[in-house]
Amino acid sequence: MRKIKIGIVGYGNLGKSVELGIRQNKDMELVGIFTRRDPTSIITVTEGAVVYHIDDAKKMTDQIDVMILCGGSASDIPEQGPLFASMFNTVDAYDNHAKIADYFNEINKIAKESEKVCVISSGWDPGMFSINRLYAEAILPEGSTYTFWGKGISQGHSDAIRRVEGVQDAKQYTIPIESAIESVKKGEMPEFTTREKHRRECFVVAKEGADKARIKQEIISMPNYFADYDTEVHFVSEQELQEKHSGLPHGGLVIRSGKTGLQEENSHTIEYKLSLKSNPDFTANVIIAYARAAYRLNQEGISGAKTVVDIAPAYLSSKTEEEIRRSII
Repeated sequence: MRKIKIGIVGYGNLGKSVELGIRQNKDMELVGIFTRRDPTSIITVTEGAVVYHIDDAKKMTDQIDVMILCGGSASDIPEQGPLFASMFNTVDAYDNHAKIADYFNEINKIAKESEKVCVISSGWDPGMFSINRLYAEAILPEGSTYTFWGKGISQGHSDAIRRVEGVQDAKQYTIPIESAIESVKKGEMPEFTTREKHRRECFVVAKEGADKARIKQEIISMPNYFADYDTEVHFVSEQELQEKHSGLPHGGLVIRSGKTGLQEENSHTIEYKLSLKSNPDFTANVIIAYARAAYRLNQEGISGAKTVVDIAPAYLSSKTEEEIRRSII
């Protein structure tokens, strides 16, 4: 069996998780890891993995079937997505919800020209949650959809705290409000403000001599991150942060409440739940499955950008169509 040849761009938490995830997929092999850093400075998780400078990728278009982009959505993916779409089938986890439509249009144009398949915004949200929101809304057209995140560490919000002057390190937990979840599960179809759905809890290591009162005020009043939420700020030592908050757990719920019947007398709920010990590991495994789909679609002569909802589930599986029908359907 010919293996799908994978390249990884970026070697942070997600890149390392993709590297490990590939080892669990027998129809794939890692060709190389591409970094903007000095390749000789990179110590890979798996023995024998080859590291290249990112500029070398353009010389390897005939050696890689799918390039998995593991950079950040703020600045890396908007730049790297179009560049690599011109050369490779790609998959990314771009998660800036407000800009996904524009990003899709940009990538679609380039991927059509290069005759590649580029899957954007895969992962769990956007990604698996997106699929389940669509399924649920299609099945229960009269109703409301609710998404709850956490309890888990938000890497973006943690980074925002670290940018506050006087902060040495920080972790931020997004925590859904249980009473809101219970109300939704009862089929009450409530309307919530942002503050009524989630709260935020921050664990902050302040630099020596820093004004903690100012730091706290800057955090809780930060627009787009904390100002619209009830936010708790706890100052802890570096040792406590490492001992109690070193992991990257996350997860959440998508719940659809809807009504059917002549008088809409029958209430229904659809629920999809994720509980993740490692956000990057799970995200990586979703991306890897979509890398398989990108390769298969391109082998069929398809090109252009795709989101997770555009791709049939069978393309994600390493099983044959016959195996899927016998063991899953």
